[in-house]
This record gives sequence, C-alpha cells and structure tokens, in this order.
Amino acid sequence: MRELVFALEYGPGSNRVADTLADHADARVRSLSLHVTAERLWRVDHATGPPEALDDVEAAFLEADYYADCLAADHAGATQSTEVLDRADGTLVVYSDWERSPDCTSVPHIALDHLGDGLLFDTVHEGRHYTWRIIHSGGGDVAAFFADIEAAVGEDVDTEMLRTATADGPTGEAGSGPEALSAEQAAALRAAVEHGYYETPREVDVSELADHLDVPRSTLTYRLRRAEAYLAKRHVAGGRPSAPPR
Repeated sequence: MRELVFALEYGPGSNRVADTLADHADARVRSLSLHVTAERLWRVDHATGPPEALDDVEAAFLEADYYADCLAADHAGATQSTEVLDRADGTLVVYSDWERSPDCTSVPHIALDHLGDGLLFDTVHEGRHYTWRIIHSGGGDVAAFFADIEAAVGEDVDTEMLRTATADGPTGEAGSGPEALSAEQAAALRAAVEHGYYETPREVDVSELADHLDVPRSTLTYRLRRAEAYLAKRHVAGGRPSAPPR
C-alpha cells in the first residue's frame, strides 16, 4: 500500500468553510469517514473548537452553496444534503452526501479515476489549509491525479504535495511518519532559523517571515508546525537521553 499526502490552500472567498476556520484559529475539522463511488460521495466530519467557532462552522456547512468537496468554483449544478448528527460541548459531527455532476468533481472522485478502488481517506482542515491523506494500492498514476487536482481547483486555491511513500501504519495524522518533512517544510524551517524566528526575543514574526518567503501566513504557520512536530517525534523516537552523571 502507498500513502499520498497533499494540501489545498484556499484563498479568501474561495471556500466558506476555509473562511470560517481562518477566523477561528482554535477550530479544526477532521473526517471520521469518507466514501466515494463514480456518481456519489458521502462523509462524516468531526469539528472541534469553542462554542462560537462551532456555531460558525455549523452555519458554513448548512448554509454555504456547497462544501469543499466540489472543486469547481461555481459548484456546477451538483446537489448536496447536509445534517448535524451530534452537537456537544466542543464538538460537532456533520454528515454530508452529494451527487457528482459532469462539471463538478472532487478529490475523492479524481482519486478514484486515477488511483483505483479500495481507497482510504483522512482529511484535516485547519484555517485555509486542507490536508488530504490517501492510502491506495500503488498501482495508479499519482502524477496524473495531481495534475487533474491542480487543473480542477482554479486560481484561488494553491496545491502542495507533502508526501508520497509506503504506508507503513494505520491512518492517522497526515504526514506523521518518519519521512514527513517535505522540501517546503524544510525550507520554511531553515528560513525561520536563519532569520531569527527561534531566537529569544524573536527577531522576526510569522507575518514578516511569510512576506519574505512570499507565501500566505497560514501556509507558513502550517509548514512550521508540521516541521516542528516531525522533529519532536524524531527526537523522541531516537531514544531517551542518557541520565546525567552523578
């Protein structure tokens, strides 16, 4: 089995859910289940955050013209039904079901076209950053899949390949494995060190560093967070430090 991890970065106004999450840095949405056929897609998503954030996330799901799965800018006549399955303190569970139209496709449908059957999906949506992790058989055409994704998302959405490797464990946090540090994350980390982001006091903040790298602030924040998580896990996996001499 193979693992494919990539991210979509939505510009302002290009996705109602992304706009909402960008306004609530302490909220996130993660898929609990996601299934696709040639004609349909249905999924269950789990959102976490404070009550006011979940109010806005719920409204984004229920009131928006269309949820993020449709990659066409105008949603191209596809139909969707959405309902809240559960709402408790700090959590929201939403079910969505939609029918594909000739002009409206999605990441899972494109994956089905190029990567074959038996796909497993894991998604995490934080701010404008929407990360996809796909487990597939390895017999498909990843290059054609990614080319179709880039063609479908339009000018207001950036794409970034984060990882393609052997899937050596169960699905979990996207990009959590030993090879998770992408070239973009390494470049962000290097720039942060070189420009004094990790000095005390800091010599540059995230916004200034993002301007220097010519990337959105949310993208840089995500890359640094994933790079830091990678280094922390690698350090811990390398063994505990030896006890100090007595």
